[in-house]
Amino acid sequence: MVVSGTVGKVETKYYDFEGIKLDSGLFLGPITLAYETYGQLNPQKNNAILIEHAFSGDAHAAGVLEGEKNPGWWDGMIGPGKAFDTDKYFVISSNVIGGCKGSTGPSTTNPKTGKPYALDFPLVTIADIVRAQKQLIDHLGIEKLLSVVGGSMGGMQALQWAASYPKQVKSAIPIATSLKHSPQQIAFDEVGRQAVMADPAWNDGDYYGREKPERGLAVARMIGHITYMSDMSMEEKFSRRLKDKEHNFKFSTEFEVEGYLRYKGDNFVKRFDANSYLYLTKAMDYFDLSDDRSLPGVNEAAIRFLVIAFQSDWLYPAYQSEEIVRHLKRKQADVTYLEIKSTYGHDAFLLEIGEQSRLIKSFIDKTFHGYNVVGGYDI
Repeated sequence: MVVSGTVGKVETKYYDFEGIKLDSGLFLGPITLAYETYGQLNPQKNNAILIEHAFSGDAHAAGVLEGEKNPGWWDGMIGPGKAFDTDKYFVISSNVIGGCKGSTGPSTTNPKTGKPYALDFPLVTIADIVRAQKQLIDHLGIEKLLSVVGGSMGGMQALQWAASYPKQVKSAIPIATSLKHSPQQIAFDEVGRQAVMADPAWNDGDYYGREKPERGLAVARMIGHITYMSDMSMEEKFSRRLKDKEHNFKFSTEFEVEGYLRYKGDNFVKRFDANSYLYLTKAMDYFDLSDDRSLPGVNEAAIRFLVIAFQSDWLYPAYQSEEIVRHLKRKQADVTYLEIKSTYGHDAFLLEIGEQSRLIKSFIDKTFHGYNVVGGYDI
């Protein structure tokens, strides 16, 4: 049973530091990271859980910010008695570099010019994103994270933490993600990028302070949102229902699904930066931990993994999660795999709260209390 506790009012915090050297060889700095925390760090500093957001997410994962009505994007999972129980654990949610929700990215000011970076912002990788987060975790005085958790792009970050800092992660929960993007996933990202760049208002990325490439970004989001759902969920939600009783024989919004996609696209442009869309999709396309040397084995670090997939997810299909499991088992890592039945498609990791909560809550509690038997266990 999921307990409906809430973390209540929360505040977004900001950590500033000198910067980091990127995988490209360039230096990015200074850097600001937006983050939120829920619960209390214990005296031993061994109860910290890092929540990683997906592509269009942000640091606001739970609770309600001052002046806003809607709770954070994973509020159903974070709070007293929930999957990430803030009565027991200290939960951290960090925004990523390259984004547009408080952390340093293409829309923030370039100290060298006093203007937004735009395309002068360097390309970043998932490893760069994690490298910046490591600075935040060190700042908070945490030597080892109890768990790193995330879905989609957040799952990539969870895997990257295990690869980059195996001695500083006790467990990882990658959800609805992959070791690398397939050609189809790269193709969807490229179509979205081309939609943005085809908008005349994009102006080679230099649109700050003027008209924004809203139509291009809206189309990119519409394409993306189709991949987040499933054929079954779209049939259940819309079928072929019309907004009016009859066809109007015009190129206007006739089907309910058309209106829904336009609504999603129009709302997305109000909260997201077009250049961040380009940078973060490229970071996901660069991500590749499929080499057997990438992730730690049992002899390198005793990280425990819980890999979760969803049956109807066709953007990050279950076979990609199974590849993560096989990759880890070849290295004799402690890994448990669960595939959840759901009709929601890729969005299931945000919507299937009940089943995920039961699985994750048990896994986290057992990890915290020292169940470290290699080879798996009953959740």
